[in-house]
Amino acid sequence: MNHFPFDPTLWLLVIPAASALFLAFLRDWRLAARINVLACFLSFCLSLSLLAVPRAEPGRYLMVDDLNIVFLVLNAFVGFTTSLFSAGYIQHEVEIGRLTPRLLRFYHAMYQFLLFGMTLALLANNIGVLWASVETATLTTVLMVGIYRTAEAIEASWKYMMLSSVAIALALFGTTLTYVAARQTVGEGAEAMRWSSLFTHAATLDPPLLSLAFLFVLLGYGTKVGLFPLHAWLPDAHAEGPTPISAVLSGLLLNVALYSVIRFKMLLAGNPHVLSPGPILITMGLATVLFAAFMLYRRRDIKRLFGYSSIEHMGIITFAFGLGNPLANFAGLLHMALHSLTKSGIFFMVGHISQAKGSQKIADIRGLTESHPFLGWGLLAGTLAIIGMPPFGIFLSEFLIVSSGFSRHPWIILLFLLGLLVAFSGLVLRVSGMAFGKPTGRQEPIHVIPLPFLIHILAVVTAGIFLPHAVVGWFRQTAQLLR
Repeated sequence: MNHFPFDPTLWLLVIPAASALFLAFLRDWRLAARINVLACFLSFCLSLSLLAVPRAEPGRYLMVDDLNIVFLVLNAFVGFTTSLFSAGYIQHEVEIGRLTPRLLRFYHAMYQFLLFGMTLALLANNIGVLWASVETATLTTVLMVGIYRTAEAIEASWKYMMLSSVAIALALFGTTLTYVAARQTVGEGAEAMRWSSLFTHAATLDPPLLSLAFLFVLLGYGTKVGLFPLHAWLPDAHAEGPTPISAVLSGLLLNVALYSVIRFKMLLAGNPHVLSPGPILITMGLATVLFAAFMLYRRRDIKRLFGYSSIEHMGIITFAFGLGNPLANFAGLLHMALHSLTKSGIFFMVGHISQAKGSQKIADIRGLTESHPFLGWGLLAGTLAIIGMPPFGIFLSEFLIVSSGFSRHPWIILLFLLGLLVAFSGLVLRVSGMAFGKPTGRQEPIHVIPLPFLIHILAVVTAGIFLPHAVVGWFRQTAQLLR
């Protein structure tokens, strides 16, 4: 891959990295918010340009293929819309004194640095660079979760860091084992760490070592996905950090961690003598769905509620990729994209609701459709979308997942449907109480920017009514790679 000054791949990294450095020294937080939006918009435009240019050969450290381009476009789009939401959100946080201009310099710089880390992880043609990039993005979010400096935020950040440290070690050990499994046939040095070389020689890699490597990689990156029983950091991180970071965590970072697992799964698929990752992913995905679904009934905090919903949906996506047939892979990709759009949109609403009510406690939030109609009906629409009600697109992706597995795994699919039904009931029960009834509690003035949520919910509705042929062809082609 020859990098020249206008190579979009290189500029996808340069823009967030340079923006992070610049924003770290910019004192005017209002201007910083605008520059943050501009940088994200440029990154989104560059990601779209990758769809139009011919695929270059994988380079020494970077590559673009049909799989990572799905994640790149999705990440850039949600990163852009979240930056729009963030501009209005932080204005209120400054007004009530929760964030200071100095902290906002850190916030905006870390936002761009987080996008840089995730983009590098997706573009990496090197398993070591992938590991370092995912850990960079993770540690960035650890710092951002604790930005409010409250005891609860610091505790959540500390728990996140401790579990991430374990995950870092497990993923690194799995990465090292992959290198050891490859070096005898691929060669010493960086060549044995390049995805392009590993896929070419997959059939000749040491099967026991490669199988063991996948287990450690799954445990390491699976912690960052939020799979049961490695999920404990996720609800607290969602609850205590700024809501834009909750949106990015649910909509983007979990996907990047899952992307890492998928890449290693693809590597195993090229070797007939290794363990089959499908049953492991099905088991972990199903356990995650069932656990998270029942935990929804016990939530008392609105951000924790939707944090557990994110755990459930990452379980759904993992389950789909575990089934592994072309239809399930297509449905998994579609569900991942729709979940990112829907859940980040929900967090846009949740962030403004917690500001308007001065609380994240579900008991303090009542009658939103009357007191704040846009927020109330928006939360209701987002909830209907995330539980898979038609005409929203998640109904389609969940239907395809069930259809793809029912003939071979009917009893497993019935358990999967039970998890969906329990989650459906839990979210409806919680959200209906917040949306309807007599308004209670505080009524703070807030700065709502409705456009990001409206864009997301419109996209999810459109996918449910008519999925464009270009998207179908794109995702179908990508699904063929996953095996």
